[in-house]
Amino acid sequence: MTAFWPGVAVCGVAFILAVVLTEAMRRIALKYRLMDRPGREKAHGNATPYLGGVAIVVTAVAAWAIVTPTPDLQVLTLIVTGIFVAMLGLIDDVRPSRVSVRLLVEFLAAGTVVASGARAGIIGAVPGIGDWPDTVFTVLWIVLVTNSFNLLDNSDGAAGSIAAMTAAAMAVLSFETGWTSIAIFELAISASCAGFLVHNWPPARIFMGDAGSLFLGFVISGSAVLIFGAQNGALPSVSWTVRAANLLLLTFVATVDTGIVIVSRCRAGRPVTQGGADHTSHRLRALGMRTAQATMLLFAVAGISGTLVLLVSLGMLPGAVALVAVLTTGAILVMIAQRVRV
Repeated sequence: MTAFWPGVAVCGVAFILAVVLTEAMRRIALKYRLMDRPGREKAHGNATPYLGGVAIVVTAVAAWAIVTPTPDLQVLTLIVTGIFVAMLGLIDDVRPSRVSVRLLVEFLAAGTVVASGARAGIIGAVPGIGDWPDTVFTVLWIVLVTNSFNLLDNSDGAAGSIAAMTAAAMAVLSFETGWTSIAIFELAISASCAGFLVHNWPPARIFMGDAGSLFLGFVISGSAVLIFGAQNGALPSVSWTVRAANLLLLTFVATVDTGIVIVSRCRAGRPVTQGGADHTSHRLRALGMRTAQATMLLFAVAGISGTLVLLVSLGMLPGAVALVAVLTTGAILVMIAQRVRV
């Protein structure tokens, strides 16, 4: 009960702030012509203002800071590095930067989170090497998911709704384990995304841009490692299969979408980093769905995967079974998606 009212407070503050601040950022973007304009590699047909991601970042951090008087050092490290990643995205929104620069900043930020004690716990200690393989894996995984969410931001409402659902699932589990600080932050993220969706739901009046998608991908992947990792006290006794299954389930929509894009572009002989209308949402629309329907389906899938995370974490579903199921299902979906022409 002691965590109930802080949770209600952070949701209320974050949602209201996000609704108000997103509209303010939309007007600023219109004034300074910070627009995402239609192009050959984009699905939208009208110029749409950026800067929605700035509203998400400011709102989530501010709401968390207001409700959390004594911040946890690991959570604070995640938030500070997440802000740097968001600043990188904002710079990229205004003036696209080189991929190498973006990756360098992302790796440094992920390395900082890992240095604070976060470990995925997927790879055990190797004789003569120690925990370095798992450290490297954790950094790579955070960077991968960060960019997966960036790729996922390709359709009205998609990235925001999936991030809201994923963060909410992590908040529930964090409260169950007693880690209030990170639970409050996850609720702040979820409510901020919900407030942003008031303006981003199809047809979108504003986009989050790289500032928002990179921030969400980074803090969600970092939070997942902190909650499910081997050295952080939240779920210290679970097996590596439980950790692996939970990490994949939490990011299921984003990782499957990334897999679809990578396979599709490799088959077509196109650079993986080149944009295009070949994502999951585009393929769903090619099957006849409206944008809002495609977004709702992806949101529902994120809700199902989030529910499975809770079942696995509470021991109601074996980790090994869940891991095999999520890997198999993901691979099948990636292959089936290649049959949909876009």
